[in-house]
Amino acid sequence: MPNVHFITSYSEQVSSLIVQDAPSGFAATVHPANLSDAELIARVQDADFLILFPSRIADNVLRAMPQLKLIQLVSAGFDQMNLALCQELGVPIANNGGANSIDVAEHTIAMMLAIYRRFRQLDVNVRNNQWRAIDTGVCTYTIDGKTVGIIGMGNIGQKVARRLQGWGARVIYYDAYPPAAAVEQALNVTRVTLDELVAEADLITLHTPLNAETRGILSHAQFARMKPNAVVVNTCRGPVIDEAALIQALQNGQIAGAALDVLEKEPPAPDNPLLQMDNVLFTPHSAGITYDTWRRRGQFIFENLQRVWNGQSPLAVIG
Repeated sequence: MPNVHFITSYSEQVSSLIVQDAPSGFAATVHPANLSDAELIARVQDADFLILFPSRIADNVLRAMPQLKLIQLVSAGFDQMNLALCQELGVPIANNGGANSIDVAEHTIAMMLAIYRRFRQLDVNVRNNQWRAIDTGVCTYTIDGKTVGIIGMGNIGQKVARRLQGWGARVIYYDAYPPAAAVEQALNVTRVTLDELVAEADLITLHTPLNAETRGILSHAQFARMKPNAVVVNTCRGPVIDEAALIQALQNGQIAGAALDVLEKEPPAPDNPLLQMDNVLFTPHSAGITYDTWRRRGQFIFENLQRVWNGQSPLAVIG
């Protein structure tokens, strides 16, 4: 039977939801992520499979598992993993294969609606006996008729595009590695350059991994090309946006607003200027986290472990 170890910062309740569908013989031993490296090595050195959240592990712990066959991430992001070391050790890394893409896509649409319709301000006003203190007739908007620009047309980007099909929006996208033409046709999306996207889109939403190519993909030059009514939505990784450039663009009125699930520093410093802006909406890096996501993630994780144990190649391998 394989030795499966799950290193996690999740609560016991969430961890149990992820491992509840583990097949016979694949029951995972759960370890808290805040253990010292020495404690982890003592516990996991016999690992055939390692499940991780958060998606990071110390190099000395990784080197201490000579029979490791797969590192399986619970999340989609992998920017904190030492990919070079894993390659050196011959250990593949798999992310969650888009198991949380539904959750992120729904959250993205919700953020678009919330900032366009000013839900946060309206809720506060009603609670404070300020009925219709905001004239929604001059400061709220509909997605219908707008151009939505999607940066990154992977699992999540495609699900966002699919959900926008019923909203009456024109959808354009930029991706250095685009999907097949059949996917574009099915989603009714048009590929454009990044410069064209930022110039044409009313709503810009980012769905890329964080790497050397995407870090700061939106910076001063891109904000300068945007419409003054543009709203930027980010539910992937904070550093894909140059935060200083975003702050400047908002302060100067180059763009109308932003909806941010992620930031360069999480949680943000109390003096971060974004926190003082009424035209910025926040959620705490929670776009991919719902009660319903855990079972989908767990099922993918253990199906992938079974594939490798049975001599097949894993799915959703990174790099």
